[in-house]
Amino acid sequence: MNTKAGNRLIKPIILISVLAVFIIVALIYQAAGNEFIGTFWAFVPAVIAIGLALATKEIYTSLFIGVFSGALLYSGFNVVRSVEVTVVDGFISTLADSWNMGVFLFLAILGIYVVMVNKAGGTAAYGRWAEKRIKRRKTAILSTIGLGLVLFVDDYFNCLTVGSVMRPVTDRHRVSRAKLAYLIDSTAAPICIIAPISSWAAALVGVVGRAQEAGADTAGLNGFQLFVASIPYNFYALLTLTMMIAIAFMKFDFGPMKKHELNAEEHGDLYTTPERPYGDSEEEVVSDRARVIDLVIPLALLIAGSIVGLMYTGGFFEGVGVIDSFADSDASVGLPFGSLAALIISAVYLLCRRVLSFTDMASALPKGLIAMIPAILILSLALTLKSMNMMMDGRVFIAGVIEGGVANLMNLMPAIIFIIACLISFSIGTSWGTFGILLPIVLVVMDNAPSELVVIATSATLAGAVFGDHCTLISDTTIMSSAGAKCGVIEHVQTQIPYALLTAAISLAMYLLAGLVQNWMIVLPIGIVLTVFVLVVMNIMQKKKQAT
Repeated sequence: MNTKAGNRLIKPIILISVLAVFIIVALIYQAAGNEFIGTFWAFVPAVIAIGLALATKEIYTSLFIGVFSGALLYSGFNVVRSVEVTVVDGFISTLADSWNMGVFLFLAILGIYVVMVNKAGGTAAYGRWAEKRIKRRKTAILSTIGLGLVLFVDDYFNCLTVGSVMRPVTDRHRVSRAKLAYLIDSTAAPICIIAPISSWAAALVGVVGRAQEAGADTAGLNGFQLFVASIPYNFYALLTLTMMIAIAFMKFDFGPMKKHELNAEEHGDLYTTPERPYGDSEEEVVSDRARVIDLVIPLALLIAGSIVGLMYTGGFFEGVGVIDSFADSDASVGLPFGSLAALIISAVYLLCRRVLSFTDMASALPKGLIAMIPAILILSLALTLKSMNMMMDGRVFIAGVIEGGVANLMNLMPAIIFIIACLISFSIGTSWGTFGILLPIVLVVMDNAPSELVVIATSATLAGAVFGDHCTLISDTTIMSSAGAKCGVIEHVQTQIPYALLTAAISLAMYLLAGLVQNWMIVLPIGIVLTVFVLVVMNIMQKKKQAT
């Protein structure tokens, strides 16, 4: 009994101890006459939140402590002002932000969509169809990857759609939820950052355009041209896809993921941990009359609706071209707009097919929203934590590091920029925020560099931004990938980090080489071969270790 009581006290002790150490060190720093804003302290709250979450597995509490830590720093440890900053400048401002509300609405709509199609029996019908055709575990994994590669329009859309469609198939073939989350996450941000027609391309074009207006040189390229030129140099995204496909064919896993996969394959336990995330949101199928078409048509409508919604916000129906409409699109408006239209049309279709009753359709509204509450709550806390970093003006510190310390090392700049982008994105949890902060600085620093080196440096910024988005637990796509796979966020991060770190290490070596060679046709094949070679060696070593 005493042991259980002691175990219950461990997490509170860790939380209190970390907060106490943070306060003491910060107060000493402040007493020496130093300022917090515009310094490395801007990134400390995120480090505290991530570290506590991984140590205690209490993500809500850890994120809140991170937010409050940021408020304490911003207010100079005025407690009353800190509470005001947390509530007003933090949570209320985050929830009132139109972009964030668009994302929350999109999450809610997709939650309703999934429940409605489940109730109609479309997902179960697809499961029966897939059971006859997808007979091997490897095929289930490759099918998940294939669907993720096709849905390149937006990472949010990708995360939730791939999870809802492929989860029944991967469950049947005993693919762990952690592995499914990895597959979803690895075909979300990494594929969107190399897709010319995507919401990510639109965001980058906007950032480059603002940098050009401020006088930055972009090697004679506009934003879209610079994005396309950077694709072959985006080693992290391309090598992530290489690693994921190679692992699927080799039937090989390492790190914590191996434990999850063995437990799923040998014991049928898809989670490995005692918790069963989103377990209450599993919906029983109401209709057994549904056919595969009852999933395919709603899914096609959802894809079409999302694409049309993005193009609509970019002015396509006002005469703007397809590519330009994507470049000027607003995902926070276009995705909810398009998905809501698709939801209404799909509901009418399913009602006409008589596989869904009006009562069941109506009940899908609250149940779909409830299913997304954990993801929305975590995302709200994560976005509030990001806003604290913006208030602390972390970009000033980053600008000083780049302009003051490394501006003369032009051939090493891609590798240095990649490292800095990785650290920023891991700390603030957003790719868009990272290249929004870093890219204007990089373009100024690279003003007199050769045009190809400017392209490589741009790509290093984007690649490093994806790394953090890919493996930090305060990232929106990490949270949504977990929601799509119905996997715990912390379990997803812990199992994915070894894969991300290995890919990042190889990418760093490629950026060192690219800074010297400046030719992607030489460097990219070397990176792909090196990635596969490392995996083969690790697989051989693992098998030898198991044999002894």
